[in-house]
Amino acid sequence: MVHLFRTSLGVMALAAASFGLGGGAQAANGPFLAHQALYDLSLVKSRSKSVNSARGRILYNFAGSACEGYTSDFRQVSELDSGEGKVTLSDLRSNSWEDAAGKSYRFKIETRMNEADAGRVDGSAERDGDHINVKLKLPAPKTFTLDGKIVFPTEQIQRIIAAAKDGKSLLELSVYDGSDDGQKVYNTLTVIGQPIPADRATSSDPSTADEHMKSLKRWPVTVSYFDRDAQQKEGEQTPVYAMAFELYENGVSRQLVLDYNDFVISGAMGKFDIKDSKPCN
Repeated sequence: MVHLFRTSLGVMALAAASFGLGGGAQAANGPFLAHQALYDLSLVKSRSKSVNSARGRILYNFAGSACEGYTSDFRQVSELDSGEGKVTLSDLRSNSWEDAAGKSYRFKIETRMNEADAGRVDGSAERDGDHINVKLKLPAPKTFTLDGKIVFPTEQIQRIIAAAKDGKSLLELSVYDGSDDGQKVYNTLTVIGQPIPADRATSSDPSTADEHMKSLKRWPVTVSYFDRDAQQKEGEQTPVYAMAFELYENGVSRQLVLDYNDFVISGAMGKFDIKDSKPCN
């Protein structure tokens, strides 16, 4: 059961994917769609007896522009019931900023489980030629370098959308989002399905009912996240988790499904509000 909350820190990169840090948009005020989205979480199925029920919510706010960078605020509150009165409550909060060129990334993450003290991660990453310099303030001061081929969350989604528009079905990227203790890098495999026409009948939610979205094309996308260290040390090929969703060409997505191997969680969009964004001068 703790598995969900341990890996939920890594969901930040996925959250960027499914909750709006996308490129190639058709929004009236610029290439990125500033918005707030609320998702209701529920248990789809359990492959073991470790989880009897699950519920929760994700609230996501996105704002910014190509000239000032992109800011996201994310909160996920989740409750897992393993039966016999054993309930685990997790509260995950994060704030991040990434510049439009994918060169700078700042992040603050706080996660609390039940009544335990909150765990905190605070740091920044700067791209410098063929490497990335990371500086952590929390959980402990530390500096280290990463391979320059690694991408930050916003650039990850920009590349997924670009690949989808080019008709590609597979995309492999290594992603750094500051999750876990601030030192985790995930290898990702993205599978992109055939585009879904804007006029195709579908179950409705606040995104499909919005006038900004009705004319937009979207793709079914599944992103699998692998522990990069485990792969290097043990040849591990099983994903830590995977996320499926329909990704619009403006970066918004719907029909979220999180697969944690032992159980599967769905995220139904309950609210979707487009915000005003300032165009670059």
